[in-house]
Amino acid sequence: MTDMTEESKFMAKLAYQALEDKKAEDIKVIEIGTISILADYFVIANGNSSSQVEAMVDAVQEELAKSGFEPKRVEGVRSSGWVLLDYGDIVIHVFSKEDRLFYDLERIWRDGRDIGKEELF
Repeated sequence: MTDMTEESKFMAKLAYQALEDKKAEDIKVIEIGTISILADYFVIANGNSSSQVEAMVDAVQEELAKSGFEPKRVEGVRSSGWVLLDYGDIVIHVFSKEDRLFYDLERIWRDGRDIGKEELF
């Protein structure tokens, strides 16, 4: 395992914890590095309201910033149903429940490997 992969996994762990702290629903980590050059991991979660989605996005950015990680790109409006936080090696998708069902990233990236919480931590 390379240092970059270890760093990516660490970033995914920080994001997972921040999302969990904000009561995110159905947090998934998908390892996509073996099937795509986009990133090593996708972290996907949803909230039940636009204010929860905003709180989840803030928590992830704050937690990763504490360890010196800044997003390369942020797409979507915090009050919308989908915010994408691109940290290069990991991409975090924070959805409303409805938009998550609509876009169904887990189906699109089903060739990736699901990383369980126990493996992440």
